[in-house]
Amino acid sequence: MNKPPYDITSSILDLYGKINERLGQCKGLMLVRPEAQLRRENRIKTIQSSLAIEGNTLEIEQVTAILNNQRVLAPAKDILEVQNANLAYELLPTLKSHSIDDFLRTHRALLKGLVEEAGKYRSNDVGIVKGTEVKHVAPGSHMVPSLMNNIFDYLRKDNDPPVIKSCVFHYEMEFIHPFQDGNGRMGRFWQTKILMEENRIFEFLPIEAAVKEKQKEYYQALADSDSQGKSTQFIEYMLGRILEVLDGVLSASATKGADYGKRVEFALAQLDGWFDRKTYLEVCKNVSTATASRDLRQMIKDNIVEVSGSGRMTRYRKI
Repeated sequence: MNKPPYDITSSILDLYGKINERLGQCKGLMLVRPEAQLRRENRIKTIQSSLAIEGNTLEIEQVTAILNNQRVLAPAKDILEVQNANLAYELLPTLKSHSIDDFLRTHRALLKGLVEEAGKYRSNDVGIVKGTEVKHVAPGSHMVPSLMNNIFDYLRKDNDPPVIKSCVFHYEMEFIHPFQDGNGRMGRFWQTKILMEENRIFEFLPIEAAVKEKQKEYYQALADSDSQGKSTQFIEYMLGRILEVLDGVLSASATKGADYGKRVEFALAQLDGWFDRKTYLEVCKNVSTATASRDLRQMIKDNIVEVSGSGRMTRYRKI
């Protein structure tokens, strides 16, 4: 096995540490498996976002209608992509991240009826063109099987943390470009598979939606890693998106229904140094101003925070 090249930077260490901290908070708040409605909403976001990155024109409402077996007026190809993606994501719990057979089976599900070589490595050489410029020339088709075997060996045998492995695999797969079509959605899908074997909550997190929100940076991170000959930049980018999604889940959990202790634990994990009530409200979304004020008064009584100033100038800091 030739280990894919990348550097451990201070940014990677910081992001990885924060991700582990957030996963611990999710476990403490019993968010390992979100409620059914939230799981469905996140799955729809995931499918719509991943396909939109590849040029699918359907919006969230249309994807929702298709998955509800309702009639939608849209290009047949776009509808089939959604139907295929839903079937592929239904396979997630049955797949093994280190199995090439499962990897090819997933591609077959995603691309069935869309390309001739669904479920098979490409048989021709390819390059990625943006506008009139060739951005990436993929390795020759004769090299694809051995290169893919190598990165699956990396998944099976290397001691890198799975969160890091998922980013490395995603980048290396995109570089190899093993399929005639569907490489982007396969890279994002398989990263989710690797992550969910580390923590089941990743099955239900819309990481693809975070990527779509910063799609330009996604392609730039791929290009930067290509030019540097290592996946460092891409790892930093993807860890940032994973952290954003985890922060979103935790923030959404700090609702009116959450108790004081959970809100405070979550908020103080996010807030460094001095903060005011407005900042507390930005972290604990969906709580009222009155609830925030009560929380802060209780934190003072519980000797959790110290106070500076008064009135509108009141500031708080964790003791």
